[in-house]
Amino acid sequence: MAPILVTGAAGFIGYHVCQFLLDRGETVIGLDNLNAYYDVKLKVSRLVTLQRHPQFTFHRIDLADRSAMENLFQSQSFDRVIHLAAQAGVRYSLQNPHSYIDSNIVGFLNILEGCRYRGVQHLVFASSSSVYGMNRNVPFSVSDQVDHPVSLYAATKKSNELMAHTYSHLYGIPTTGLRFFTVYGSWGRPDMAMFRFTQAILSGQPIEIYNHGQMKRDFTYIDDIVDGVIRVLDRPPLPHSQPHSQFVDPNLSTAPYRIYNIGNHQPVHLLHFIEVLEATLGIKAQKRFLPMQPGDVLETYADIESLRQDTGFEPTTPIEVGIPRFVDWYRRYYGIPSPTLDAPASRTAVPQVISA
Repeated sequence: MAPILVTGAAGFIGYHVCQFLLDRGETVIGLDNLNAYYDVKLKVSRLVTLQRHPQFTFHRIDLADRSAMENLFQSQSFDRVIHLAAQAGVRYSLQNPHSYIDSNIVGFLNILEGCRYRGVQHLVFASSSSVYGMNRNVPFSVSDQVDHPVSLYAATKKSNELMAHTYSHLYGIPTTGLRFFTVYGSWGRPDMAMFRFTQAILSGQPIEIYNHGQMKRDFTYIDDIVDGVIRVLDRPPLPHSQPHSQFVDPNLSTAPYRIYNIGNHQPVHLLHFIEVLEATLGIKAQKRFLPMQPGDVLETYADIESLRQDTGFEPTTPIEVGIPRFVDWYRRYYGIPSPTLDAPASRTAVPQVISA
């Protein structure tokens, strides 16, 4: 089979998706620009692991580099693309808006153009639960209107959904967007709560808890996310035959296009999440309660019924299982002994990443 292009291969979700695809015998071409939004050493460590597979090739390219992206698509024959690269982070978008336009809008256009001219059979792309913005209907449904984002990051993700639909309609490219809900797990992102809280608690620093802890998140373990991504990848969408009506479901289209929520379908109170983390670490956190931050939402809660019906997706990892898995990885990666061990595990030197 033709290789699969995975953008954001050095990222959290991209790394795990690549691992799964390689393990099932696929040839994977990974793309990433290795930017410094968070610790580049962590990204390099992920890549080094992937490069142990003979069927993995890495290209260090910026999505916004039109010429480099055109050359990549012209030199390779992709039949499937999983687009996970993006400038992430809600709060970061308040200080660095241009990076979101460059990566999430210009970069996504370059992906769409590549898919258009190379006849890609299925484009799966990352959206976000943040698109629900000011929506107060819970659980969040893909049939809900999402016209009131509360961050530029969310606005770019909504824009991606609109852009993808346009290309599906005009050029017949099957596209599927995935709205991820608060992903956590091993090899996770240092800017997210799971990682930040663990790091602070182990170093004896206070953790910052926004809106005084009165928030809920649909925490979703990375293994469940990967399962959903692969199930979607293997099922390109077909055009939907919908009746002519002014009340049209925004998730249904006569183009080969779909949007799905991928979440745990079990929102967890933030303070309970912290309690489970404290119990896992065996350390009580010092808590610093702060007001609500601009761009944040009070609750996320995924309605996953359409994904369940279409693919059989069913998340299986509660936080009581997922958090200990993350902590175990964190201790091993950073050489931090658990309370029952006498010495930290040694870490091997990180080799240099090889780019094609």
